[in-house]
Amino acid sequence: MVELMGNWKRTHMCGVLNLAHIGQEVTLMGWVHRRRDLGGLIFIDLRDRSGIVQVVFNKERCGEEVFQKAEAVRSEYVLAVKGAVVKRDPDTVNPKIPTGEIEVVASQLKILSVSNTPPFSLEDDINVSESVRLKYRYLDLRRAEMQRNIILRHRITKWVRDFLDSKGFYEIETPMLTRSTPEGARDYLVPSRLHPGKFYALPQSPQLFKQLLMLSGFDRYFQIARCFRDEDLRADRQPEFTQIDIEMSFVDVDDVIALNEEMLADIFKKALGIELSLPLPRLTYKEAMERYGTDKPDTRFGLELKDVTDLVRDCEFKVFSGAVASGGSVRAINAKGCAVKFSRREIDSLVDFVKNYGAKGLAWIAVEHDGLKSPITKFFTEQQLSSILQRLEAEPGDLLLFVADKDDVVFQALGQLRLELGRRLNLMDKSKYNLVWVTEFPLLEYDEEEKRFVAKHHPFTAPMDEDIQYLDTDPARVRSKAYDIVLNGVEIGGGSIRIHTTEMQEKMLNVLGFSKEKAWQRFGFLLEAFKYGAPPHGGIAYGLDRLVMMLADRDTIRDVIAFPKMQNASDPLTDAPSEVEPKQLKEVHIRVDA
Repeated sequence: MVELMGNWKRTHMCGVLNLAHIGQEVTLMGWVHRRRDLGGLIFIDLRDRSGIVQVVFNKERCGEEVFQKAEAVRSEYVLAVKGAVVKRDPDTVNPKIPTGEIEVVASQLKILSVSNTPPFSLEDDINVSESVRLKYRYLDLRRAEMQRNIILRHRITKWVRDFLDSKGFYEIETPMLTRSTPEGARDYLVPSRLHPGKFYALPQSPQLFKQLLMLSGFDRYFQIARCFRDEDLRADRQPEFTQIDIEMSFVDVDDVIALNEEMLADIFKKALGIELSLPLPRLTYKEAMERYGTDKPDTRFGLELKDVTDLVRDCEFKVFSGAVASGGSVRAINAKGCAVKFSRREIDSLVDFVKNYGAKGLAWIAVEHDGLKSPITKFFTEQQLSSILQRLEAEPGDLLLFVADKDDVVFQALGQLRLELGRRLNLMDKSKYNLVWVTEFPLLEYDEEEKRFVAKHHPFTAPMDEDIQYLDTDPARVRSKAYDIVLNGVEIGGGSIRIHTTEMQEKMLNVLGFSKEKAWQRFGFLLEAFKYGAPPHGGIAYGLDRLVMMLADRDTIRDVIAFPKMQNASDPLTDAPSEVEPKQLKEVHIRVDA
């Protein structure tokens, strides 16, 4: 049954045919999307990456032999068809597809490949487990929505390359086999056959090499870079991912942000037809945390946090006054209109919700037309309650929600509660694309487990000039020249101005707990390079997968990666990771301790 192409050449893609092609003889090649047999007529929807077109097999016109082949055709067979483009009768026009005004009347047919019945329907919005989709990813990728995602990814990548090329950037590849460095996620290690007992690491990012390129005088670099991180299981992370990696010399924060805003405006215009209003808004890290409870704020809706610590420090409600006395804070969200919208059961569900994020509970006050309803109002004076209502701009019908604890718990709990309220109240408008820069991140954060400071971003981020004086005496106070770009509550990119002197890099590593000897052992090549004339430099890296996911309006990055891994970093398609032959292990001097 299967035939060779012979000298047949495809003349057109299926999805491009339209009224302008009427009367033309065409040769099409693709997959059978659907087949309908009406006796003397067989209709086949033929699909390729450009779309679908209806092909008609009329026994009287194509002949008995061709018609018999068409009768044998089934879904996902691969066909080559020759025929004439004709206009459909008005009552058979299909407005749902671009080719719906025409059809191809077949004269010849070749069956290039047959297919088993697919394990799931190759339609959009299918209801099938992700593990099955990934096991048969080559079939999943035939679906129109998946092809749109991958094509969009290609186009965004090309637009980035074109834009950066127009701005004087060079695309330069950096090594995939490098040395392991501390800080950050775990490395994927690669044993060396030629150097027994030693290992390469796959890059978590091209960070150090792109800094060395600035020292090399290339001035403006970019790369569509593959990166690898051996992270613990997380819902939407991949062990291998792609960055849009950018670095520039002789710049400060405003220079990097300005160029990237221009690039984002170009992408949004081409991908979505949206004109971004520049400059984009900026929030400092401190302001983002205090207003939204997160450094990844979704600014499409309000429900901002309000600090009422000063109003309740002397109240008789010990949950509040006790939190303040121990150095914490009390903050609240005014859920407008929710005193009416939410039942007591729904309010109780919010109490349970915040407990998932470390809060011991959630206090609430319902503002009703005839007064306040709450189990806690009896602990406050009239003046205290009046001040709270004024601070929260409360009106009848509002539901006031409070968390009291250490700042990090309050921010985490209320930040997540704000998002949950946004979901329940349908405030997350998918037609909006709100971009915001978050700047002035803390340079360091204290790790309670390791009992030391760790880098908030990475150890090569420069401190703000006016805060350098606090590095020795109050490291937690030091702000950095770091910046993230956030889209609808999702961080799509982040970067910083880098340290570019040996002295400052040594000081930074010392604050992180590295002795001078250990710092030079780990990063000596960089510290040495800084001694030979390092320009001030900085850059940014975007998660390409996340950016495409957001612009394609998908819920997971796995939908915009051709061959992603499962949440546990396994690949059901190839059954990776897998065992290897003992001989292979011996060659790289490894014994498995099972």
